[in-house]
Amino acid sequence: MARIDVNHVRHSYLPNPQKDADFALREVHHTFEDGGAYALLGPSGCGKTTLLNIISGLLHPSHGELLFNGKDVTNLSTQERNIAQVFQFPVIYDTMTVYDNLAFPLRNRGVPEADVDRTVRETLEMIDLASWAKKKARGLTADQKQKISLGRGLVRSDVNAILFDEPLTVIDPHMKWVLRSQLKQLHRRFGYTMVYVTHDQTEALTFADQVVVMYDGGIVQIGTPAELFERPRHTFVGYFIGSPGMNVMPVAIDGKTATIGSQRIELPGVPKTGAGPIELGIRPEYVRLGRDGMAVKISKVEDLGRHKVVRASLEGREIAAVIGEDESVPADPKVRFDPAGINIYADSWRVEMGA
Repeated sequence: MARIDVNHVRHSYLPNPQKDADFALREVHHTFEDGGAYALLGPSGCGKTTLLNIISGLLHPSHGELLFNGKDVTNLSTQERNIAQVFQFPVIYDTMTVYDNLAFPLRNRGVPEADVDRTVRETLEMIDLASWAKKKARGLTADQKQKISLGRGLVRSDVNAILFDEPLTVIDPHMKWVLRSQLKQLHRRFGYTMVYVTHDQTEALTFADQVVVMYDGGIVQIGTPAELFERPRHTFVGYFIGSPGMNVMPVAIDGKTATIGSQRIELPGVPKTGAGPIELGIRPEYVRLGRDGMAVKISKVEDLGRHKVVRASLEGREIAAVIGEDESVPADPKVRFDPAGINIYADSWRVEMGA
């Protein structure tokens, strides 16, 4: 496994990029620690696959360098970097058996047949395909074929990293959960350096120890799932993480008080506000619905089984609140904001609060 340093990397698909908008990947400077499980999370076009392909060697960056364990690999091929990559659509040899698909990369490297057999059989057990070993790959389901792609990466104990590019897109929902769980177990068991690209927050938050949230060609926040949920560094992270996403509304700040329309909200501290529009962000889970607080107008209640999502209007701004499945909506509803969940943003970036 390897520590991967992405040093001031930028990439444009244009021949002569002149401005930031010309770059699909704006400057990225980050270290993926040896043995870490990372997810690159963001919407389509945010640069996550471009970054993954630069790490793998499928793309050469326009600017910057890439180091594996301190060695510059920027100009090395994927093979020379010793990378295993699992793509969105399974890449397998249909005419080969499941066993031979996994044995192929080892035999190509001249591994003794006894070692090939031992490693392949162990891997087949890990990915639940031992009973399919002698069957041709062409007759397998999409999730079984994707397991073969995964297995081909796992058979090689010498790989520097295993990279995943939206590997579960073609898998049905139940099998997605099963495969995510198996990937997590394999990571804990073997400590592979894994980088996983997805636009699905559930996949990212359940797989990764560290989630790298990308937006508009750059990284806006890196953190644990809890950090991304509790303290979104950018309003985009608040919108993108969580279902429903964070409530964000423009406010005026005066000391420890935020004002929205005629309503005043006491803050847990004095925000160190900077330039740009000032906004208050609060997760629906921290919006308390009851008979005390700020008056709201309810527009819809969504019963999701374990909880309800209440859609309402506060001073002309749409907000959402999450309540328990057994809680009822008051006839004259009001809301309060739990101070523990309040974040203040200046020009979309979170600011700290002083005493």
